[in-house]
Amino acid sequence: MERSKMILPDHEIIEECRDVCRATVGVYVLTSCYGCQLVMATVQKIMEIANLVDFKCFYMVSSKSSMHEPVDIAFVEGSVSTEKDLEELKEVRKNAKVLVAIGACAVNGGVQSWSEGDLNYDELYASVYGDSKIKYKGLQAAPIDSYVKVDYFLPGCPPEEDEIMYFLSTFLFGSYPEEIDYPVCAECRLEGNPCILIESDAPCLGPITVAGCKARCPSFGVPCIGCRGPVPHDNSWFDSLALIFRNKGYSKDYIRERMKIFCSFDKNLEERLEKVFGRKK
Repeated sequence: MERSKMILPDHEIIEECRDVCRATVGVYVLTSCYGCQLVMATVQKIMEIANLVDFKCFYMVSSKSSMHEPVDIAFVEGSVSTEKDLEELKEVRKNAKVLVAIGACAVNGGVQSWSEGDLNYDELYASVYGDSKIKYKGLQAAPIDSYVKVDYFLPGCPPEEDEIMYFLSTFLFGSYPEEIDYPVCAECRLEGNPCILIESDAPCLGPITVAGCKARCPSFGVPCIGCRGPVPHDNSWFDSLALIFRNKGYSKDYIRERMKIFCSFDKNLEERLEKVFGRKK
């Protein structure tokens, strides 16, 4: 199905399906900036489906929320960075029919997992807190699928409003969201942008980052930093466009560190880098 056709049906269809499609939804947050649920709470079109959804938990919207109630769909923001996070995540998973990881932290670990593989928890703690004590027992930050089964992934930092509406609408109508499997470069070309990687030598990660943001940063001349995570299904353009990284003089270590800001838990990172930097010139 073309992405442009994946839109919420018009008001008449919504009214007809109100009694059929009503779903219980929970929005939960672990360690994060709360940006993803803020976007969900302020989506301009959210009122168009308000009568179809019963939010059982959404602390940013209502203090009467409870994470212990069963829900049809759970949206979880944030990485698992404390034992409290882990306990809450397991409780959410137990009570949810469908669990969606929403945002860079839940999907890929977020910037708080940047040092994965380089520093252990004790080293990180000492560098930040020294001998001080914190209320909760900390854990090495990790995406939520490191601990529980995740049914769907909604990337972004934060996700786009139309993506949130798309996910909600597909669930309401008994369907499921199709993930994007092409890079930011595709959207950049659709926007008519000149390639800042090729023409300006900017370290843009567009060739290897999953699309959906409409190439917002490159459209303003800012190189993509990969906040939406790697293109899924090993479908990145490492063996074509990404080869430009090496041709432009960027080192393997530089590209690795730049990618790890948001993608430190990409288990295929080294293999993908080798496709570019391991080639013979």
